[in-house]
Amino acid sequence: MHSVLITGCNRGIGLGLVKFLVKHKDSPKLLLATCRDPDKAEALQQIAQANKNVHILQLDLKKIDTYGTFAKKVDEILQNEGLNVLVNNAGVTTKFTRINLVKVGDMEENFMVNAVAPLMLSKACLPFLKKAAEINSGESMGVKRAAIINMSSVLGSMEKNTQGGFYPYRASKAAINAISRSLSVDLKKDGILAISLHPGWVKTDMGGPNAPLTVEQSVSSIINTLLSLSESDNGCFLQYDGEKLPW
Repeated sequence: MHSVLITGCNRGIGLGLVKFLVKHKDSPKLLLATCRDPDKAEALQQIAQANKNVHILQLDLKKIDTYGTFAKKVDEILQNEGLNVLVNNAGVTTKFTRINLVKVGDMEENFMVNAVAPLMLSKACLPFLKKAAEINSGESMGVKRAAIINMSSVLGSMEKNTQGGFYPYRASKAAINAISRSLSVDLKKDGILAISLHPGWVKTDMGGPNAPLTVEQSVSSIINTLLSLSESDNGCFLQYDGEKLPW
């Protein structure tokens, strides 16, 4: 992977991915990490100071009208060499919600951050992904060529929903699954792979302290899975360890 862009890197899985990748034997030449407020992302700043391949970019995913300016900054860093991997990691969730407690605002925010933003950011970065796929046309489909990784959740699985509730989060993750599948169809001709990825239930601010996986366990498995992706995985819904999940 020559270049990787990850959203939501101020904490949790996003920060964990950055920490893991800078130490990886095949660390990307360019690792672009976004967050809403870089000044408050102290851990990320420390990593960037110690690793010259890490570039911190400010991005508020809710402000879709800033994506054009953001893309120009990305282009300046990539220097016409393309983007190998876009990881749409940033997300939000609401507490367990039964039907009588559902709020319009929660539905809108979850859909915006978890589904609309990843799609529109993928659109904004598409020229860079196509460039990478073209430059690396000798590689098979996967992260060494060009790939969009949309962070989803098993809670977005229709088949596995046996508990109900979680309306905003479940619906938004089901939406990103549909988006990933469409991207995989539309971009296959360009050599760009697209998948949805469930990171597991992880001990983060979002996952809570009772989650069975640490960030380190999740991200190490995620990277191994990403490195093993092939054309047969295009358009799939995968777990962090590579297991295929039902829609």
